[in-house]
Formats: sequence, C-alpha cells, structure tokens
Amino acid sequence: MTSRSVSSARCAALVGPYTSGKTTLLEALLLNAGAVHRKGSVVDGNSVGDSAPEARARQMTTEPNFAHCEYLGERWSFIDCPGSIELIQDNHTALMGVDIAVIVAPPEPERSLTLAPIFKFLDDYQIPHILFVNKMDKAAVRVRDMLESLQAVSSKPLVLRQVPIRDGEEVTGFIDLVSERAWRYNLNKQSDLIEMPDQVKDREQEARQEMLESLADFDDGLLEQLLEDKVPAPDDIYEQLSKDLADDLIVPVLFGSAELGHGITRLMKALRHECPEPAVTAARLGVPEGEGLAASVIRSFHQSHTGKMSVARIWRGALKDGDTLGDDRISGLYRLMGGEHQKIEQGAAGDLVALGRMEAVATGDLLTAEGRDPEAGLLWPDTPQPVFALAISPHNRQDEVKLTASIGRLVDEDASLVMEHNGDTNQMLLRGQGDIHLKLAVERLKNRYNVEVDSERPQTAYKETIRKATKQHSRFKRQTGGHGQFGDVHVEIRPMPRGEGFEFVDKVVGGSVPRQYIGAVEHGTKEYLDRGPLGFPVVDVSVTLYDGQHHSVDSSDQAFKTVGRMAMAEGMPNCDPVLLEPIYEVTISVPNEFTNKVHSLVSGRRGQILGFEMRAGWKGWDDLKCHLPEAELQDLIIELRSLTVGVGRFDWRFDHLQELTGRLADQVISQRQGGEA
Repeated sequence: MTSRSVSSARCAALVGPYTSGKTTLLEALLLNAGAVHRKGSVVDGNSVGDSAPEARARQMTTEPNFAHCEYLGERWSFIDCPGSIELIQDNHTALMGVDIAVIVAPPEPERSLTLAPIFKFLDDYQIPHILFVNKMDKAAVRVRDMLESLQAVSSKPLVLRQVPIRDGEEVTGFIDLVSERAWRYNLNKQSDLIEMPDQVKDREQEARQEMLESLADFDDGLLEQLLEDKVPAPDDIYEQLSKDLADDLIVPVLFGSAELGHGITRLMKALRHECPEPAVTAARLGVPEGEGLAASVIRSFHQSHTGKMSVARIWRGALKDGDTLGDDRISGLYRLMGGEHQKIEQGAAGDLVALGRMEAVATGDLLTAEGRDPEAGLLWPDTPQPVFALAISPHNRQDEVKLTASIGRLVDEDASLVMEHNGDTNQMLLRGQGDIHLKLAVERLKNRYNVEVDSERPQTAYKETIRKATKQHSRFKRQTGGHGQFGDVHVEIRPMPRGEGFEFVDKVVGGSVPRQYIGAVEHGTKEYLDRGPLGFPVVDVSVTLYDGQHHSVDSSDQAFKTVGRMAMAEGMPNCDPVLLEPIYEVTISVPNEFTNKVHSLVSGRRGQILGFEMRAGWKGWDDLKCHLPEAELQDLIIELRSLTVGVGRFDWRFDHLQELTGRLADQVISQRQGGEA
C-alpha cells in the first residue's frame, strides 16, 4: 500500500448501537498504537472511556469519550460516542468535528435495523464512514448474510474489504481483498502473514470481483480494465477506495473482534491511508476560508474542579494556553484522555483540544482570533424534539436557586435537554429523549452539583369550559369600623367557540357601576379563571357586565374585584362545566414493517389515526400522523421503541382542546379535587 504525507492530526468517531463494543474497540485501538500498556475493561470499570460515575454504574457510555494517540508518526484523536438512542444529541454534535466515522456493528443480522438512523445521519452530512463488524469470534452467520442485512439500512453500497478464514466455526484470520494476502489472528497482537488456504481461494476471487465492480461504478478507467479482463494494480485500487470513501460514495466493510484484538491493525491502517485530511472536512462543514485560527466547539462540559471546558477541533492555525480570542481568554489548554486532562502548551491544525473557562463560548461556535462567531453558518445538526418529561423539584427547598443554575449547566452541555415551567400545572418540567436520558441528568445533578431532586410523572394540563350560559347577580358587602366594603354586579356568563380564550364585555349604562371600578370587575373574573368549578383553568368563556350598584363611600377597587370573582364562583357551576383535555398532532416515524403495530399502539391510547405516508428521504420508513391526548404521550416513546427495536421516534405539536366525559373524566376530576382538598 502506498503511503502519503500527512500534515495535520486527524479525528475519528466510533458510533454504533448499545452493546456493539465501541468502548472496547477504543481500548484495542489505543493498545495497538501504544497509547496504553494494557487494555481496560468496561466490566471491570478500568477502561479509558466511560470514566464518569454514571457510566461505570451502568456499564454503558453515557457521554462522548475522548482519547488520543500516535500511530506510525501521525497524531490521532478518537471520540467514542454513546450507543443509546436517547443520547443522540451527543453523537450528532461530536460527529461535526471528525474526519471519518467507524460504525461498530454487532454480528447479528436481526440488529441491523438499529444502525439505520446512524447511516442516515452520516449520509445526510456526507461524513465518510467505515463499517467495522465487531465480535466476529461470536458470529453465528455467514459474512454475506450479514452484509445483506446491513446493506438494507445503508443507502450507499457496502464494499467488503476482507473475507474470513475459518477453522470449523471459528474465525481465525482474514484475506485482504486488495493485496490478496492472508493473515492469521493473534490475541491482542498484530496478525501473522500466512499462505492463503486453498479452501477460501474461490470465495476470495468472488468477493474481490464484487469489490472491484462496486468501485468501477464510480470510475470509468477501472470499469474499462474490468471489461478488458485486466487486473488493476493494488495502488490504483487503494487510491480509488480512498477517493470514493472521502466523497461518501461507498462504505468499506472490515471485521474483527475488539475484545480479542483481531482486525485492529487492519482497521487502523485503513483509517491512516483512507481518512480525509482536516482541510477537506473543514470545507465540508463550511468553515470560512482565510488565514489564522479557525476552530469549532463540538462539546461543552462542566466539572466542579475545572469549571467549564470547551472541546474544540482546530481546523487551521494554532491555539496556545493564555491566548485571547476577542474578549475571552483561554485559561488552560488540554488534551483529553478519558477522564484525564493532560495540560499542553499549544494545539495545532487537526488537533482536538479542550479550552478552559471560556464561559461565553457555546457548543457550535466557530472560534477565531477575533473571538466567537455563533453565526458563522457551519454545518450543524438540528436538535431533536423532546419526547419524554419528568416533573422535578429540589429535595431540599433551599436548593431551588442552586437547582436552576445546575440545570443550566446541563443544558449547556446537552441542547436536547429542556427545562421549562408549566404555568397550567405549576410544575417544573425537565424534558429529554427518554427515561435513561433524564435519569442520567438527575444523577449528574447529585454527583456533580450535590443537588438532589424529587421527580414524578408530569400532570396533564387539563382545562375546563362551559356548555351553556347563565346570568348571575352577586353582592359583596362587609361593614367594619370606618369605611366598609360594597360591590354589586349583574353579569352574563356564556361559552365561546373553542380556542377563542376569554372575553370581557362592558355593557353598563347610566353609571350603575362607575367607570373606575369596571376594570376591577374584569380583574376579579380573570382571577377566578385559574381554577374553575371542576378544579382546572377555565378557557373559552365570555363575561358581560351589564348592571350593578355602588356606594359612594364603601365601594372600592378591591370590593368590585372581590364581587367579580364571587359572581364567577356562584355562576359557573350553573353553566354545565366540562373537562377539556389537550390533543396533540403526532407524527410517528418507523420502518414500514412496524407500521401495523403502530396502528394498534395509537388505537390503544385513545388516538385517532389521520393517515400515513412514506417518510421523505428514508427508504422503507413510514410517517404515521395521528391525534393523541396529552395524557397518552408521557410514556409513548418507551412503548414505541420497544415495538421497533429502539429506532422509532415521534414529533408532536399541540393541536386543540377536546371535551373529555365519562368515567375517565370523573377519575381526573376526583383526583384533582381529592389532591387539593
């Protein structure tokens, strides 16, 4: 294989579903490069990655792990991304700083569908990617069957680069389809070059021809050689592979076992020779051309002992500890190695570094010598809409201010977390991508910031309205020492069309209620609307003040405000009040093999199916639109993912309020009135 000159450090991400073995692969790559002296274990809790207490407790990657090494004189950074679909925001932002991604796939065809969102994202952002089929020592199916199932979830052709050598059911080595050399695996060491076994020569020739034909689809010269039965030179094949990979036209496929160290050297050499340069990546991301510093921030995180850290990829120029970028001064420059922060004096083009205490810098910013530029127009992923929520409150009421500040830091790290106050239920809601996502946030509040919170299922924002009109005469009279209190009103209360809100109409004539008190009556009626006769906020009601009485001495704003509220309290129960529940328009996106199951899911949650269509840009996926009550949305994502091997998702928006009657309405009202009795 020909070598090439490399001027800048490069960066690769490891992505894949939960339990695919990404963190173990990171350990194997670091051991292979000599960056660590022994390979750590996720189970034993001594891996370079997953150093956070939440990750160790769960034995899963809960945030991006950063590591670095040198391999054959070249600098490399690796980002081990979380596998949980609930932590997808961390994956997406991390991928905005890499030159190439390695998709780590389990060897079970039935799990191939879990890779569909990963392939789609990488193709949407034209990120070159290699597929590494891990755990081949445990594979129970043929490579060609595995490849067929994986091809079904990739829009780009998968190009097999190796065929396995088997001894019975055990994979003992591989044949490289370009060099046509055979290798035998060694445990956590480089493989040995061997003679190609006779029993795999036919399969090798077949697979090599398939590889060349795939490459020939993108190169007329190679196609001519194949048509003329000429054998392309290995250097030409390697060059074509590199070009097609950089252009995101193909997905090379390698395999091995991270746990045993099989195939790691081959993967590392493929990355070294075929990974694009940082300058190519910068152009793809839209980094403005020019001279001097350009770096983009791909992650922010806060730690009690170091404060805020901003992880940035340097595209050109250099960064030094103490540099001032506009109004912000770098207070510490670091290279990250798992949970360790290794202080450095300078970072050069291609390096992935962490900048200390740049408080004003946010994830997604472009950094230049002039400062941060959040409007640089870099290619950047959309933040997914929250699909799960918890109502939270500080366990210790004295921690309210501390809780708000701590959650602000978590949101700074992860934009897919949303904190909001629900005015209808008066609850503080933490929204995110699922149950695990929010539980991790709650654990981080306790572990990092010593803030313990109580959490519960959010209340549904029910409302109420009325179905018939009434007239109400109310009088407020109180005599005490000195001036008394007096107010008298005649009002008409009537329903309004759904969605019209509240209306107050003044039809007083003759001064029976003086002008200066009419506003107080309106204020009193509005105040009552916070809690109607059923116990919920009142909407779509019109109140007309048409008569009343006043006293020249005892009447006041407060008296008429009170009597306005009294008129509503006395009149509203006579207006046939009815409960309203929020209805949302929900678009559920799933592979079409699960569409029928989703129909049943929606029907079982009192939903109304509006129709379905092919999901734009997603081959073999459907978008099902429906109306669902808010009360049925809370744990929808949990059941939906359970039905769809984890890949289903949904978007939502409030649509309308709808009357709720019968037993369910009685239960809701009873719980409300019982809870606030």
